[in-house]
Amino acid sequence: MELNKLLEGVDVRRIVGETRKEIQGIAYHSKDVRPGFLFAAIRGFETDGHHFIDDAIERGAEAILLEEGPETKDRTLIFVPNSRQALARVSAAFYRNPSSQISLVGITGTNGKTTTSFLLESILNKAGFSVGVIGTINYRYPQKVLPASNTTPESLDLQRILREMLEEGVSYVVMEVSSHGLDLDRVLGCEFDGAIFTNFTSDHLDYHQTLERYFESKRKLFSQFLMNSQKKGRFAVTNVDDPKGEEIVRGVDLPILRYGLGPSCDISAREINLSFEGISCQIDTPKGGFSLCSKLTGRFNLYNILAAVATGLGLGLSVEVLKEGVEGVEGISGRVEKVENQKGIHVIVDYAHTYDALERVLLGLKDTLTSSQTSGKIITVFGCGGNRDRTKRPRMGEVAARYSDLVVLTSDNPRTEDPLSIIGEVEQGFHLHSLEEWYQDRMETWRIRKGYLKIPDRREAIRMAIRIAHPGDIVLIAGKGHEDYQIIGKKKIPFDDRIEARKALEEK
Repeated sequence: MELNKLLEGVDVRRIVGETRKEIQGIAYHSKDVRPGFLFAAIRGFETDGHHFIDDAIERGAEAILLEEGPETKDRTLIFVPNSRQALARVSAAFYRNPSSQISLVGITGTNGKTTTSFLLESILNKAGFSVGVIGTINYRYPQKVLPASNTTPESLDLQRILREMLEEGVSYVVMEVSSHGLDLDRVLGCEFDGAIFTNFTSDHLDYHQTLERYFESKRKLFSQFLMNSQKKGRFAVTNVDDPKGEEIVRGVDLPILRYGLGPSCDISAREINLSFEGISCQIDTPKGGFSLCSKLTGRFNLYNILAAVATGLGLGLSVEVLKEGVEGVEGISGRVEKVENQKGIHVIVDYAHTYDALERVLLGLKDTLTSSQTSGKIITVFGCGGNRDRTKRPRMGEVAARYSDLVVLTSDNPRTEDPLSIIGEVEQGFHLHSLEEWYQDRMETWRIRKGYLKIPDRREAIRMAIRIAHPGDIVLIAGKGHEDYQIIGKKKIPFDDRIEARKALEEK
């Protein structure tokens, strides 16, 4: 595409050089540059693309998108106020605005995005549509699965994936839209049909610094990207049982579908029964009600179901399709995923890595124990990631202590932090509940009163939890879910909680 065409709609301060030249491709990593490319110098978390302009030119870049730097005579330089925003604009133009030719629904919220995306994917498949999903676990569409480096890809990668999906016949795309993706303008240039809000609690404060900035980044999906879309029939979906449910749609002059468990909701549920086998309830919607039996477990998953049902209604689907689609989801990788065994122990692997997500899962498991009228205990194995939001560590410890009979405190992805230092910060949350520290050589009486163990080695922590569990107990292994690795130092080491749990069960 000709450079001057790519720059239409881009906020440009000044241009040095010729713009009537063909651009063969775009890159934001200099190593990806080929002859005839446009190189976008964007500022990253660890490196700054402006430092690699010379490398990009040596590799054949015809034009450079940059915020500052010296002029050069043999390449076109496009100086912009914000190179990330400019990259998003030129990427959408280069790939011929694929989101304008596809139905695009974005999901934001602290928790529940992945499960809601799976539910919505199933509903749309049952309606006969070809569906693409961009999310935490992977980026996928029929016949192709791509690994997910970020929940929301960088703008150039996102536009390329959307174009590939469109050319493969995909008509609906469901996208998890992270706060980073919104704050860094990765979805700028996307034309949304619908936006979903799941819930809001503290997370990513290592990046956003304050809860207010974190929330405002999420609100951008509604206030900017949905509202600025040129699509007809746009709509918003929000969880009004969440304290931020109404605030996030403030000023959104579009149809709003509100879901929750209260009588004033557009989409709600009643006659709810929660068990280890799943959820059964009656769903009420403006288009009529239906009975539902889902294999997903926990009250938090009922909210994800309601979000997906509300979105399906916004897309004009029938209640029959909504019921069939939700009931077609049997389980989701790393989301309250059961590790089947013959020992009578309920082993659950879940991605919960915020205090709210951990609380939701543990409350759901407690509800299930109560409804099943068993005397089983809850053993929670978890840790907190290194080089990430430290403020949530004691809060996660407090939640685990409140709802568990035994906490096995271990490592998550310690990265470059000392695992014992991370554990010490989590441990501070135990003080509120006067939790007693147990030691591996005297575990006989742990069932009598609550306590905790510290086992930094995650493999050994999982083994210990399963070794001491009795039939009817729940062992929750939280924090990593679908991840099949552990980051220790700067190395990514193969590690899968589900595999480790199966090995421990075999040894028991």
